[in-house]
Amino acid sequence: MAQIIVKKAGPGVTLQDEGRAGYLAQGLSRGGAVDRLALCEGAVLLGQSTDMAAIEIAASFLTIEITAAVRIALTGVPMRARCNGDALVWQASHALPAGSTLELSASAGGYSYLHLGGGVAADDVLGAKSAHLAAGIGQMIAAGDRLAISDHDAGRAGLALAAEPSTKGAIRLVATPQTPLFADAELARFTATTFRKDSRGNRMGQRLVLDGGGFGAKAGLAILSETVVPGDIQITGDGAPFVLLCECQTTGGYPRIGTILPCDLPRFLRTPANEAITFAFVSLEEGVKLELAELVRRDGLRGHLRPLIRDPHTIPDLLAYQLISGVTRGDDLDGDPS
Repeated sequence: MAQIIVKKAGPGVTLQDEGRAGYLAQGLSRGGAVDRLALCEGAVLLGQSTDMAAIEIAASFLTIEITAAVRIALTGVPMRARCNGDALVWQASHALPAGSTLELSASAGGYSYLHLGGGVAADDVLGAKSAHLAAGIGQMIAAGDRLAISDHDAGRAGLALAAEPSTKGAIRLVATPQTPLFADAELARFTATTFRKDSRGNRMGQRLVLDGGGFGAKAGLAILSETVVPGDIQITGDGAPFVLLCECQTTGGYPRIGTILPCDLPRFLRTPANEAITFAFVSLEEGVKLELAELVRRDGLRGHLRPLIRDPHTIPDLLAYQLISGVTRGDDLDGDPS
């Protein structure tokens, strides 16, 4: 069985899959990959199920040696990727020979994913392989670790997936039961405000920063705790918005000004730290339509696969390309062409 030998690993490198559903009543949030779209994209690139465990790299770095030939895919926030010193394309799949050294470094923040053909082999805990750091399940991957790669048949590699969600445009929200606790003027100011990601963020949530004062509900903080989910935007005691992510608590008492649509959460996660973020409310009915459209889009991702190296026989506009540089008409040379 092929193995990954971890040579270097920064903080925040963990094994993640789709997480653990059905444990909210016991106080355990789903966890799993923060960027679930990236998990889906990796599965499409490798032609395998989305329940395969991948390595999540949270604004960190990773160097590994692979003991046998294997296929990999790279998704999520782009990093500098090199195999035996050669650059690898992001958002693509690659075939790596036995003994390869893979180096991933210098991400722009956010969550990046290394997928392996067959997935990483690990024991299930409560039905998943994911590390859930907030709950004390599993641990970060560290230098010296050895991870087994599940047996898999040799599939196709050298494919790219261009259909990434744009980070441009307002992140769309739906109202929560507590949204009416905020005055209309506060809601209007919230959607008119430009935010940026704060350095304080982890798998539990991401704090947002803004110019000017924070936000407050008419009821203040005197509300009952209730169930919270990833994508909820809580307004904390200092008035700052805090976007809950996959390892958030299962209940919370801070007022929630809105909830990011699941289809827009990857856009939020992939927005660079220095890029402006704005929010816009949509109706629940429109939100349902947007979610259904995203499900259809994800189901069709295989149709967006393209080879990294194009076959000239399949390029319809081949003659439009400059195939040989330096070619001239022959009559535009200075002096005697001989």
